[in-house]
Amino acid sequence: MKTYRTGFWVAVVGNIALIAIVAGLWWHYRTPKPAMGAESQATATSTVQESTVNSMAAVPVMPDAPLVPVQISPQRLQSIGVRTGIVERRTVEDEIRATGNVAVDETRLAYVQVRFSGYIQKVFADATYQYVRKGQPLFTIYSPDLVATEREYLVARQNQQQVAQSTVPGIASGAISLLEAAGERLKQWGGSGKGDRET
Repeated sequence: MKTYRTGFWVAVVGNIALIAIVAGLWWHYRTPKPAMGAESQATATSTVQESTVNSMAAVPVMPDAPLVPVQISPQRLQSIGVRTGIVERRTVEDEIRATGNVAVDETRLAYVQVRFSGYIQKVFADATYQYVRKGQPLFTIYSPDLVATEREYLVARQNQQQVAQSTVPGIASGAISLLEAAGERLKQWGGSGKGDRET
């Protein structure tokens, strides 16, 4: 217990002494110095310059240390992956390999739909992603309904030509209306309305 009390008082006295020293230094640097005369300032300046020159002369200038070659064993070079080669001028090319998916440009896709029923006879574009030009035939199709409509149109056209000179009222106009109806039906299925077969 006495040892603890002694240690406590020693610490208190040490702290007070430290505070006194710090306060004295602070007071010393805070108090204004008396102005020096011109001679005193010149003497002080020359003294500072002389001390600076002397201190610079006292410090020896060390030359740069010579380069020392580093020696590494061949086993160590191999383990850390060091490779050496002859220096030469050439184009540096980096090869980058990456994986990806090839996708079709959706803005250039077109879906082909026919307006009539039938079955396909020949296919000209027979491979996926085959390039197709505008106007190139894709397939030929046979449609019994389209053939029947074409025949109706041809028959109506022949009848209209035969009865065009008829003097019986209503026969010529009826043949014309029948021809126009057959032509309109053929046009709805993509025909030309002129008797040409469309495939």
